[in-house]
Amino acid sequence: MPKFYARRRLGFLAAFTGLIASAGLLNGPAASAALPTPVSAATARTYLANLTVATEDRTGYDRDLFPHWITQSGTCNTRETILKRDGTNVVTDSSCAATSGSWYSPYDGATWSASSDVDIDHLVPLAEAWDSGADSWTTSRRQSFANDLTRPQLLAVTDNVNQSKGDQDPATWMPSRSAYRCTYVRAWVQVKYYYDLSVDSAEKSALQGYLANC
Repeated sequence: MPKFYARRRLGFLAAFTGLIASAGLLNGPAASAALPTPVSAATARTYLANLTVATEDRTGYDRDLFPHWITQSGTCNTRETILKRDGTNVVTDSSCAATSGSWYSPYDGATWSASSDVDIDHLVPLAEAWDSGADSWTTSRRQSFANDLTRPQLLAVTDNVNQSKGDQDPATWMPSRSAYRCTYVRAWVQVKYYYDLSVDSAEKSALQGYLANC
């Protein structure tokens, strides 16, 4: 085949492949959560080794002590921002509420077309943070934690899955999709390390076990 036609053929194949990829046919689910990429398993193991081990204490906890969902930009609050970030083809109205779109929940593998079926999970729950050191924080720091878009802390997931998780840590709850568990524990440790939160002994043992298999 002449070089000119060979180059044209390769160019056509590259363009066709790109078109397919852009349509999502090579990229798995049509809607996939966009959690900020957690640290590596090796880094997470190092972080975990440096976390303080302490007994949890929920005395005085109140969810309202963690102000959320705050305005992030324009009319969009934190929940609406995560819905747009984690969804596919999300359409919003003038108040930033999602009127249509598709959301893939990495915890259970379900895809939803109504934002009302989706919760924004605090990967490290607010109550868990309180138990682990946030009881001594200022309200401003608790607000930052509850609305953190930078760390892998907020994620759009199936509402009843989030509700079944509640305030449990990895010693008693993990995503049903085993393929997501490594991402989950890496994110958990990164968030706890960044915010200088402690772990209890059962939580640390569970995290060590999951990270050993990452």
